[in-house]
Amino acid sequence: MSKLIETASLGYVLGAADSASDLTKRGRPPKSGAPDQRNVAFATLAASRGGIVLDRQGAVPLYHQIYLSLRDEILSGQRPCGSVLPTEQELSAHYGVSRITARRVLNDLADQHYVERRRRLGTRVIFKSPAKPIEANIDQAVDSLMALGEGTTVNVISVEHRAATDIIANALRIEEGADVVRAVRVRCLEGIPIGYIVSYVRGELADVISEKTLPRAPLLKLLDEAGLHAERAEQTIGAMLADPSLVEALNVEPLSAILRITRTVYDRNDTPFLRTYAHYRSDRFHVRLDLQTPAA
Repeated sequence: MSKLIETASLGYVLGAADSASDLTKRGRPPKSGAPDQRNVAFATLAASRGGIVLDRQGAVPLYHQIYLSLRDEILSGQRPCGSVLPTEQELSAHYGVSRITARRVLNDLADQHYVERRRRLGTRVIFKSPAKPIEANIDQAVDSLMALGEGTTVNVISVEHRAATDIIANALRIEEGADVVRAVRVRCLEGIPIGYIVSYVRGELADVISEKTLPRAPLLKLLDEAGLHAERAEQTIGAMLADPSLVEALNVEPLSAILRITRTVYDRNDTPFLRTYAHYRSDRFHVRLDLQTPAA
């Protein structure tokens, strides 16, 4: 092919749902007695800060779980080239692990050439994606999202104010620690959970995004009604393994493959107003691209 394909239309494909009883039977890990309260506290802390929930009872070592999470943030562009990673001490406090574990995580990232570690300068991302983004029509993408919203139901898990983490602050172009609203929803098809969606907007949009408004319409539609029209968006599609929080929310097996979509939406002034992380069951949800050669 002599030309790069530069335009695409986006569609979401939903698979046939299993019965709720079958999912309940096979979707949850076996109980092995009362959970360790220290582990529960660390899991709650990580989830509240927007990080992964570590599986402290599983076969995958903790350092590798954290490594995979940070690597995915780098590959998806959440931590762009030149950005600074948390220090060993910060990683240790965030995930409730030892400094030795945190040091191994950063050293492994450096060994794989994702980051560069320098004394007194910290750890910086050096990875640059070789892929060129595919351009698509924003209106078609929004239409697909609206159709997805109309074809499924949503359960609002929580809507609350949070202090912006470094990643969210960078995505929304606000100060780290600034007030943001974090909305968590589970999207269902025929009563079966297929998607776990976490979205962030600036704190001043709290009246627009609430537990009362979200069941009424898709989040993008609510924001559009409030005057925030989606002029463009940046979206990354990747894969991850289900951590304990996703196992619980989506009724899947531990370490199941999860399709993750990271999206930042901008208004006509090129100001980002929405950051979303959508996690979908890979056996029930697919993204389809209809690729076309650009018109002469």
